[in-house]
Amino acid sequence: MSVANRNYKREGIRNFKKFINLTQTFFLSSVGLDIIEGRRLGVHLWDVETEDKYIDCFCSAGSFNVGRRNPEIVNVLEDALESWDMGDYLFPSGPKVALAEKLVAVAPPGLQHVMFCVGGGEANDSALKMARGITGRQEVISLAKAYHGHTGFALSAIGKPIYRDFFEPLLEGFTQEPVINDLETVDRLAGNDTAAIILELVQGESGIFCATQEFVEGLRRICDERGITLIFDEVQTGLGRTGKMFCCQHYDVEPDIMTVAKSLSGSLYPISAVIYNQRIRDFMEENPEVMVSTSGGSDLGCIVGSASLDYLVKNNIPEHAAQMGDYIGDAIVELSRKHEGLIKEVRRKGLMIGLEYTHDFMGPLMSLFLGKNGVMAFFSSNNLKVMRLMPPIVITRQEAEQLIMALDRSMASAKRASQLVEFADDLPLVGRIIGIPEIQIFAIMVAKTLRKIIPKK
Repeated sequence: MSVANRNYKREGIRNFKKFINLTQTFFLSSVGLDIIEGRRLGVHLWDVETEDKYIDCFCSAGSFNVGRRNPEIVNVLEDALESWDMGDYLFPSGPKVALAEKLVAVAPPGLQHVMFCVGGGEANDSALKMARGITGRQEVISLAKAYHGHTGFALSAIGKPIYRDFFEPLLEGFTQEPVINDLETVDRLAGNDTAAIILELVQGESGIFCATQEFVEGLRRICDERGITLIFDEVQTGLGRTGKMFCCQHYDVEPDIMTVAKSLSGSLYPISAVIYNQRIRDFMEENPEVMVSTSGGSDLGCIVGSASLDYLVKNNIPEHAAQMGDYIGDAIVELSRKHEGLIKEVRRKGLMIGLEYTHDFMGPLMSLFLGKNGVMAFFSSNNLKVMRLMPPIVITRQEAEQLIMALDRSMASAKRASQLVEFADDLPLVGRIIGIPEIQIFAIMVAKTLRKIIPKK
């Protein structure tokens, strides 16, 4: 640990508070993850000051499927920088064509056309615009607790009011009434003016809730019967995360439009895509300038995206993710039995794993204990009881064993702490107070501070 690195970190955190986000630094400090990323490689990252090593189970919400700074993809980008730049979005180019062909090759058979964007929100925005354009209708059905991005159409489709309330009134015609797998409510709402139904097949931010086969098949039937556009948001679930290249392949149900982003970047260069069928293509051809993205489909982004897809296919990473998902998921189920009373439910598909604890307080505490055991993981902002575990899907068996051991140690610590929490929760006033997230964070901060100032025996 050098003085220079320590000063670099302190100055970096101080300036992040000053110029970017004070609240975020307070939260990260409360759960023991007030770090600045230094080295990054594979499933790991290192704190620049302490050189503490962490398994990254957050992965910027699933952006690092191929790992941090994957050497093959880094080399491709370095070579590309010798000759390429972003390119002009108006002109065809070899990298654009190559990535489009590769996406179509791995996508469901009916999805034969591609529009490039920069991020997931823009891709979902574009998909919803396509749906309104092709149908001439206004209404959009999304799901409660859905997460689709923070730009216009995508924000209107988000199913959590805290993201929308400050910006009301948003676009008209959007409803987020149905919960996932509530086909009856979708059937009631879907009418003659419904342009689209959009959903994540596994709701990530809400806490890893998976769509059932019956629900997905029912949505396809409703859309076919009523001329509605079915959109699958595969921004998090796509590119191997769930054990298939795309999550919809688990269900053998094909959407009209599918959006991908995050891991298409290879963790190096942001890019996203909207992949759609011939019906949508007809509208896009008739209105060629109705949607554009200046930085979407940049030549550098397409080169990196192609390398990422090549790596996933060549190394059969989706199947590896399925195997590691079963290995880690089964081990967590066993740990939930070992530490009885701590975990209410384990939900998973591939390497999208959600742990629901028995008390809200356990989310922040488990982030704290996991950090001390070399794992970076966060609880869901939609549900403090739920923690998402989404390591890079290239995780090895040995690294998975290290993760499981860290979970075991952290659960043991959390179980001891939970005894006090459960006692306090039974007290009427105290129980209500400790259910407040800000109080939970404050209590953890106080406990950490006391540990520093009280002499050790």
